[in-house]
Amino acid sequence: MSGKGVGLSSSPLLNTDIPTWRSKFIVAVIALGFLGLAVRALHVQVLHNAFYQKKGEVRFVRQLELPASRGRILDRNGVVLASSVPVPSVWASPESIDRSPEQLKQLASLLGLSMAELEDKLKDEDKGFVWLKRQVSEPVAKAISDLKIRGVFMRTEYKRMYAEGEAAAHVVGFTNVENIGQEGIELAFNADLGGKSGLRRVIKNRLGEVVEDLGGMVPPVDGRDVQLTIDSKVQYFAYQRLLEAVRQHQAEAGSVVVADAKTGEVLALANYPSYNPEDRRLLTGANLRNRALTDTFEPGSTMKPFVVGLALDKGIIRPDTMIDTAPGKINMAGFTISDTHPHGSLNVEQVIEKSSNVGTVKISLRMPPKDVWELFSQVGIGQRPQVPFPGAVAGRLKPYATWRPIEQATMSYGYGLSTSLFQLVQAYTLFAHDGVVMPLSLMSQKEPPSGTRAMKPEVAQRMRGMLAMATSERGTAPKAQTIGYSVGGKTGTARKLEGKTYSTSKYRGVFVGLAPIEEPRLVVGVMIDNPRGVYFGGDTAAPVFSHVVQQTLRLMGVAPDKAIQPMLITQKSTGAVE
Repeated sequence: MSGKGVGLSSSPLLNTDIPTWRSKFIVAVIALGFLGLAVRALHVQVLHNAFYQKKGEVRFVRQLELPASRGRILDRNGVVLASSVPVPSVWASPESIDRSPEQLKQLASLLGLSMAELEDKLKDEDKGFVWLKRQVSEPVAKAISDLKIRGVFMRTEYKRMYAEGEAAAHVVGFTNVENIGQEGIELAFNADLGGKSGLRRVIKNRLGEVVEDLGGMVPPVDGRDVQLTIDSKVQYFAYQRLLEAVRQHQAEAGSVVVADAKTGEVLALANYPSYNPEDRRLLTGANLRNRALTDTFEPGSTMKPFVVGLALDKGIIRPDTMIDTAPGKINMAGFTISDTHPHGSLNVEQVIEKSSNVGTVKISLRMPPKDVWELFSQVGIGQRPQVPFPGAVAGRLKPYATWRPIEQATMSYGYGLSTSLFQLVQAYTLFAHDGVVMPLSLMSQKEPPSGTRAMKPEVAQRMRGMLAMATSERGTAPKAQTIGYSVGGKTGTARKLEGKTYSTSKYRGVFVGLAPIEEPRLVVGVMIDNPRGVYFGGDTAAPVFSHVVQQTLRLMGVAPDKAIQPMLITQKSTGAVE
């Protein structure tokens, strides 16, 4: 069909009579549509911008925590006892993870998980974050990265490392996987060590990948270092000697505390059994106990020097005063207090040397209960040690107004009151520091405390001579003697209380002593809990004291003050009352 001669205006389709209002209506509708879009844009981008921006941020903007590096714990010489190292941790986004069975099987193997355990972690597909394994090794992290599993990521965290391991575990303590202190100094100074985490705002896509950094980063503030009075070398040596003694005597446990006699600074505090702070599988209750600070016991004959020293200080007796201990026992209120062997008449020095219960009781009963109670309180018995350490206990010392004569008698040789080994070592600074009690400290201080005078200097010096006699061949602790250094101290062997009665087969062997005896530099206390066979403090605890004192004084550069030939002492008990 030819189109020639036909104009557009003559086409029947185009030549339609359309009402003007319809075209105007269509134009108006289009204009209103554009106006609605403009109003909506104004509503979203201007009037309610904050609301919709917040909604967007909830979906895509994330705040990444920038962990702070935990402060170090140092010994007195700057040796690192605890530090943090960066390690990778593995996490996943279940909603976006590629669930290739073969890859997941390899991933589970690398993480040390079963397939069921891994699937359980990934079962909630609505989650955007789940930990798969915290603090993995670098080789494991690299192997997982090489798998290139979509939705599996790495994050850097800090893992706590403990250089001295179980030797210093009870002092340093440990943190949990979140790097929060759980025991020891880690717990006591958690706020200082922990620092403050930083923040980084980013945009993540649906796969959990960071696609944009929004800036405004808040940098982390690392924790501050904490320096202790502990000497890592003394700590290690003391722990090793204690471990050997506990095993040798098949004991349940043991503790040792080594303190600087001049400053009260604790150079070592060790317990056995112990634990490895880096291995959380062995963090059981029995191993965690810092027995030197948290466990109390009746100290036995280690209390006798305080009673005798008080009587000398009050002028009630003199060193040569004779005390009749025959026939080796004394009856009071239906109870019999006895010595292992009758000694007849002893002077005051011999009462300490032979560790006579009867002699000590007779001296104690010459004094009013208030005087005895005041001295015990001054040296720290019944008083919580002023150390920032969780679980430190006060022990037990009854008010003197309630004492009966039999109680004053038993307390004079260490029954009827209780103390920790830490408190007992602090109490013995009375003799080492010429009558001044020095509070023990675990934290490094610029100036040592002044201490509290509780006894005349000349009396404390005279008591040191008696303590030296107790470690002589005639005393109860010849095994405390140390090659090259003069020593003095007191043994204690106390029956363990089981319920309301004392065991006839369970004991604690204790020794607390000083060295060198003329000008003491060390106060050392040792406790062996429930040794089998030989149980006297002079046989179980005193040898530990000897080894620790000799090694520590050499490390301190203290010149020997006495030439002592090596001795061979048999394992047979001395038989002296402790």
